[in-house]
Amino acid sequence: MTSPTRLFPVLSALAGVLLIAGCASSSPGSTTPSSSPAPSSSSSGGGDTDLDGTLLDDGRMFAVITQGSSSLACTPQITQVTAKGQVVDVTVEDKTDPAVMCTADYAPRASIGALPEGVDPTKEITLNVTYGEVIDDVDLDGDPAFTGKPGSSTDYLPSAGWIDDGSLVLLTWGSSTCPPVVESVEGAGATGTATFVTDDGEVCTMDMAPRGTIIAFADDQVDDDGFTLTLVGGGLDGTVDVRG
Repeated sequence: MTSPTRLFPVLSALAGVLLIAGCASSSPGSTTPSSSPAPSSSSSGGGDTDLDGTLLDDGRMFAVITQGSSSLACTPQITQVTAKGQVVDVTVEDKTDPAVMCTADYAPRASIGALPEGVDPTKEITLNVTYGEVIDDVDLDGDPAFTGKPGSSTDYLPSAGWIDDGSLVLLTWGSSTCPPVVESVEGAGATGTATFVTDDGEVCTMDMAPRGTIIAFADDQVDDDGFTLTLVGGGLDGTVDVRG
């Protein structure tokens, strides 16, 4: 059965309205890497064929990793998802607002999507990703420990999944305009700590959106088997078991 799922294009639409002083940080939140060098380009710089991905939210959601500008406003969006069995077709699109200026750096970005109802996250999943002229397959290992059911409501809890050796995606929930900003990362063995910037004076939209933040450790610094990540600051204090 094929089940289309439209994902989160409302995030940027909410950005210009419903402003609130201070982020809604009481719930886990953040997504997409967010460095902020001076804007220098109006293109998001997509097109790298080296795509990657991971499962999140106890098997309800997933991330697709592309390469390009690290600016939050220039992170590609997942606009279409359909599934037939364990094969999931995913369309990723750059934002096309000509007023948006993107940094000219080249960094991994996490675009967050929801798995359609009927997909079994405990078994292997193939994402057929179309991103502009790039078409690539991303194979995701299922996890028998997943208890979330695609198509069901999220618990709005932070979750994380490995994308390669030493790099993971952290999914949090909160204002779409105020993703977590990583201040420092340290880790050894099966534990690590990510410390986030806390800015109580930041002006944020009042929506509740999924946000993916990429966190990378030094080569051979951590063991991805049974890894626990501690979150400090930014309203995200707690621990997350990293899956995958």
